[in-house]
Amino acid sequence: MHSKCLRRFTLLLSFALFTPATVSRAAENRYPATEHIGQTDNYHGTSVADPFRWLEDDNSSQTKAWVEAQNKVTFGYLDQIPERKAIRERLTKLWNFERYGIPFKEGGRYFFTKNDGLQNQSVLYTTASLSESPRILLDPNKLTTDGTAALSGYAISEDGNFMAYGVASAGSDWQEWKVRDVRTAEDVKDHIKWVKFSSASWTKDGKGFFYSRYDEPKPGQTLKGVNYFQKLYFHRLGSPQSDDTLIYDRPDQKEWGFGGFVTDDGRFLIISVSQGTDTRNRVFYKDLQKPASKVVELLNQFDADYSFIDNDGPLFWFRTDLDAPRGRVIAIDITKPERADWTEIIPQTAETLRGVNLLNDQFVLTYLKDAYSVVKVFSRNGKFIRDVDLPGIGTVGGFGGKRKDTETFYSFTSFTTPGTIYRYDLRTGQSTVFRQPKLDCDPSQYETTQVFYPSKDGTKVPMFITRKRGLKNDPGNPALLYGYGGFNISITPGFSVTKLVWLEMGGTYAVANLRGGGEYGEDWHRAGMKLQKQNVFDDFISAAEYVVASNYTSSPKLAIEGRSNGGLLVGACMTQRPDLFGVALPGVGVMDMLRFHKFTIGWAWTSDYGSADDPDQFKALYAYSPLHNLKPGVKYPSTFITTADHDDRVVPAHSFKFAARLQECQSAANPALIRIETKAGHGAGKPTAKMIEESADELSFLVHELKFKPERLE
Repeated sequence: MHSKCLRRFTLLLSFALFTPATVSRAAENRYPATEHIGQTDNYHGTSVADPFRWLEDDNSSQTKAWVEAQNKVTFGYLDQIPERKAIRERLTKLWNFERYGIPFKEGGRYFFTKNDGLQNQSVLYTTASLSESPRILLDPNKLTTDGTAALSGYAISEDGNFMAYGVASAGSDWQEWKVRDVRTAEDVKDHIKWVKFSSASWTKDGKGFFYSRYDEPKPGQTLKGVNYFQKLYFHRLGSPQSDDTLIYDRPDQKEWGFGGFVTDDGRFLIISVSQGTDTRNRVFYKDLQKPASKVVELLNQFDADYSFIDNDGPLFWFRTDLDAPRGRVIAIDITKPERADWTEIIPQTAETLRGVNLLNDQFVLTYLKDAYSVVKVFSRNGKFIRDVDLPGIGTVGGFGGKRKDTETFYSFTSFTTPGTIYRYDLRTGQSTVFRQPKLDCDPSQYETTQVFYPSKDGTKVPMFITRKRGLKNDPGNPALLYGYGGFNISITPGFSVTKLVWLEMGGTYAVANLRGGGEYGEDWHRAGMKLQKQNVFDDFISAAEYVVASNYTSSPKLAIEGRSNGGLLVGACMTQRPDLFGVALPGVGVMDMLRFHKFTIGWAWTSDYGSADDPDQFKALYAYSPLHNLKPGVKYPSTFITTADHDDRVVPAHSFKFAARLQECQSAANPALIRIETKAGHGAGKPTAKMIEESADELSFLVHELKFKPERLE
């Protein structure tokens, strides 16, 4: 869209019937029958049973019946929790506040999103001036009756006349792209299909745009078929997709993905080449002034991360971690591309460099210092100019724009502060509030502290702890510990209505910045990859031990939560230390570490996880794979698994199989429930109504299973 950063894959993981006649604990929980089949696989001489393989077929009537039966059990259980109605009402009341996206400017017009409060999807607006009333450019809420169609991306032509935009339906990663005339807010006839993991970038003349797509999947494989051989195309405005020009593909490299971006001067198409979720990429370019020119392989070794910032003719600026795991800024003259001729503009510092933009002919750099944002401004020759004063410890986003822009916008958020939008004057260095949300609560009654605790091997790991001011340490306090730890993704302070309600009820919220993430650069990331993945689980377990030993809470009152790769984290830790936690909330988790690479984009995660196809990596994966480490007769925490029927990122079979196995292994009366959302996916674009319902169910489960009375529900 308006960011100069090239996007890569992101990412960028029992028998009979349980009838909860009462929410008091029964001597024996009873669940829908899950058939065993005689499926066994041989991995390098090790036989591994997979009795629930049939649940991988999401189209079968048997799987659909199983899903329906499981949901009936789960919602029957939730319906009888007394606090559930009040929790849902409080969530709804707090969620009802105006939320703005970060504005950007193109063709003399401003564009931004806004949600009035309870709208299922945010609405895209445009205006010629910040002082006049904006008009609606696109309202995704009108695309469907249930709000399950989401605006997944958009790009404005340089003259501001046309917008290419993507729509994702029911939470799927698949997108359909269309074109809208900004002047009339009406669609033209262009229609692009089978787009996934791609943005769009217009040529300077506005006659068309570049995008990436896959081939149409085979029947029945849309939500689970493996995604290989992405291709980069050019679409000419007004023409059918069948006439689109193939710009670049690699039939010899099925795992390569391509992101195309046109430089602001319109001269070059920058092609970022990725391989799965590996942070290391290649960068190619094509001279658009010479239509017949070939693609030039500028950086072609997959030896580091290279993020294109901007260019001055043939001089290209990049953010890279080559020889600088925490990041630096370099310049490459493409007429002299040899490494000996590269120039370092801004060297690596103690902080981790996460993003760079060139505005007002100055570099604006966003760093992480112990997992919170710091922003600095440098001249084009790398001389420090100033720090950007921020409201406190939190996370910033934005600072988009073009090289000659003198204004930009950014957002600031913290655990107790929703995203406030600021306008930043690059000439004076002054920030002014553009939009500030108003909540039905007083965030000042809560405080966030940061602690550093030792992991199993002695590594110091940071953790944020948020709770009511003046709350005394007490083993009886309920606490929720969140983590992720993977794919170079940094978990920084961010606002959540759900977590605010948790704090209101008297809960403590802790966020651990585990290895595998990007908080301290590529070294921190690699310390939690592949054969080092156990470090991530050790970090999380040590975080739990720290909050218990420090009397923030106690094991029976401690819940753990994570989604995707964080769902894997929760699954691995609850199987390794079931005694340490009272409740586990694994969401859309990667639970089968032996087969994850066989579905949709799962193969891309082997850069972080490794693959069971490799003998040594198989041993490591098998040792912690949540599905394969559930043991009969063990007392596992009360567990609330969440997934969705249209999740084509981490296919729901991961959660289905894990739930079935947990239900037959659980030795205690602790429930092992799975909630399967319909017409939803991995999380992106989920309607507000569905988010409120899911959050209410999770918080209700926590209140009931941790056995505490909420302090406030009104």
